Amino acid sequence: MKLIKTKFKDLIIIQHSVFLDNRGSFKEVFKKEKLEALINKKIDFCQQNSVISNLNVLRGLHFQKEPYAQSKLVTVEKGEILDVAVDMRNDSLTYGKYFSYILSSENHESLFIPKGFAHGYLTLSKTAVINYLVDNYYNKSKEEGISFKDEFLNIDWGVEESKLIYSQKDKNFKNFNW
Repeated sequence: MKLIKTKFKDLIIIQHSVFLDNRGSFKEVFKKEKLEALINKKIDFCQQNSVISNLNVLRGLHFQKEPYAQSKLVTVEKGEILDVAVDMRNDSLTYGKYFSYILSSENHESLFIPKGFAHGYLTLSKTAVINYLVDNYYNKSKEEGISFKDEFLNIDWGVEESKLIYSQKDKNFKNFNW
């Protein structure tokens, strides 16, 4: 497993080594001590979520307000997504900027997103199975979001808005007050 820093503090791409033989494959998805050493923080994942999404489904941009903020480790088990993380940390050099990256079952990569980011993704394949670990429990009353079409962020989703499939909740999120 190789950990790659991005220009966003503590936002890490994880490249997995895949071992194949006549039985199938094996890959190590997460190694706690290695990630903690790189970001110099403790990570204690407490919940794993699994989502199945169809082509052009856009989910996000979601985040949890304190004290329920969450770090996430996102892995695609099947298919392909455009994963987007928006830096909302006031003291960050990349505050108000977004990071987008294609994760797929073929590229064998994961994305670690620290607390302080809004997160969303667009399904690029016919279907995708996305698994993600979080280090804090979901709290409905602390859930917030940013409009996926926020004019300041101007995220390039790579798909015409008329083709996107999203929830009413995601549609109603407001632009972020930068």
